[in-house]
Amino acid sequence: MISAKIGIVTVSDRASRGEYEDLGGPAIANYLDEVLTSPWTPESRIISDDQNLIETTLRELCDYNHCCLVVTTGGTGPALRDVTPEATEAVSEKMMHGFGELMRKVSLEKVATAILSRQTAGIRGNSLIVNLPGKPKAISECLDAVFPAIPYCIDLIEGPRLTTNESRFIAFRPKGA
Repeated sequence: MISAKIGIVTVSDRASRGEYEDLGGPAIANYLDEVLTSPWTPESRIISDDQNLIETTLRELCDYNHCCLVVTTGGTGPALRDVTPEATEAVSEKMMHGFGELMRKVSLEKVATAILSRQTAGIRGNSLIVNLPGKPKAISECLDAVFPAIPYCIDLIEGPRLTTNESRFIAFRPKGA
């Protein structure tokens, strides 16, 4: 079985300058190790909150590294430097608004300030890009909500078949898919 490439992008001025440890990127990698049973290879990046750099990184991971999934953490809030959703929208051919809607719904059950988060998702070619918040606990909660749909979404955009640890959750696929 071919190893799927998955991009993991931490968007943070301070982490990119080494001012604090990146916790978001490792939280995503640990989550994927826990839920995926199919082989996968991470393509990790830590970059600053710069829209052009985010767009360039997303294009590189999708178009040149052929990542079927790119998961970002950080840059989804209302601060002036939070531009990850804008970068995702700029490089995506289709926006997948349901991902953000579900992630906000789940997050609002935990904390009232989740309404300030602007998580989203989009499709670029054969890649699904998913924007997550920056806190490791929120990353896990949001991925738990949307990950059951991710393998089938990747099937539909002609990416590799991702399989999940069914003791963790069962990924949705219609019968026969």
